[in-house]
Amino acid sequence: MATMTRLDLANAIKNRFGLTVADSYKMIDIIFDEIEQSLVNGEDVKITGFGTFKILSKSARIGRNPKTGVPAVISARRVASFRPSAEFRKSVSGK
Repeated sequence: MATMTRLDLANAIKNRFGLTVADSYKMIDIIFDEIEQSLVNGEDVKITGFGTFKILSKSARIGRNPKTGVPAVISARRVASFRPSAEFRKSVSGK
């Protein structure tokens, strides 16, 4: 299974729009930075036809070390979540 990298994205932008690879990297970095900053500021990021990024707050809980089975506290944390749009899900499922 292949993985799409930042270089692959940059090359796709370069080929589609005729930009240099350096300019394509800058564009990718700007987009990712804007998404990250919005999430850090507590804002959801909705990209129509693609999906929604949001931050979820997880409460502290008791878990287990999978190797030893010893109970351990999993601290409270904030995690990034992505929910694909219906259009995106249909595209991926091939419908």
